[in-house]
Amino acid sequence: MAFLQVQCFSEALKVQTTVNVILPEAAQGIGIQASGKEELPKVLYLLHGYSDDHSIWLRRTSVERYTAAYNLAVVMPAVNHSFYCNEVYGERYWDYVAQELPAVMQRFFRLSDKPEDTFVAGLSMGGYGAMKLALSFPERFGAAASFSGAMDIAERSSVHASAEQSRIFGDISQIPGSDNDLFHLLEKNAKAAKRPRLYVSCGTADFLYHQHQKFVPAAKKAGWDVTSYEEPDVGHEWAFWDREISKFIPWMLG
Repeated sequence: MAFLQVQCFSEALKVQTTVNVILPEAAQGIGIQASGKEELPKVLYLLHGYSDDHSIWLRRTSVERYTAAYNLAVVMPAVNHSFYCNEVYGERYWDYVAQELPAVMQRFFRLSDKPEDTFVAGLSMGGYGAMKLALSFPERFGAAASFSGAMDIAERSSVHASAEQSRIFGDISQIPGSDNDLFHLLEKNAKAAKRPRLYVSCGTADFLYHQHQKFVPAAKKAGWDVTSYEEPDVGHEWAFWDREISKFIPWMLG
């Protein structure tokens, strides 16, 4: 895989930002099998968690090795603590990730823009961001995944109320039923003509496991195609996320 660190100006954020990108190559070197395909690469938008940035997936997992056998590009943006939202008193990270970033990647690189070739996944805060993208724009993605995701953002914000939460969401009592609420989005777009397959996983010892337990039946009740996985005695940890991304990539590609 080719690794590129893209420094570019974001119109949405009004600042320079960094995106890590890995792209498939015809030859991969010793011990790595290349896809050998020449059509436009499919693309996975891979989102980081609360304490991390655009570099973390490459530093803590073998995602580059897992994607090498497939004709797949991986795009990893940085969004700070934004929860992939347009912050009420801050920056427009939702506009950046949902609209500007895909357009910029298409302009910079030769990537497929077909919905069936476009995927999104993330962990923790990034799991929330991935589901928010997939549920908000179901026609744009073939599959989406949340690993140990913050699925009930209204509950999280009320339990962990802080100046930061108010900066991002404003009045947190207004989150339920809004487009920042995944449970609302499940119902809002339940009748969409085209919807992605969803993969949702969590460890049973994870502090977000109860949110996973709430989200999966709600998604199934709303008619979404959901595959869920719970790993016993696993917490909020990179060993689990490394295993999960290695499983999700072939799953999303069918």
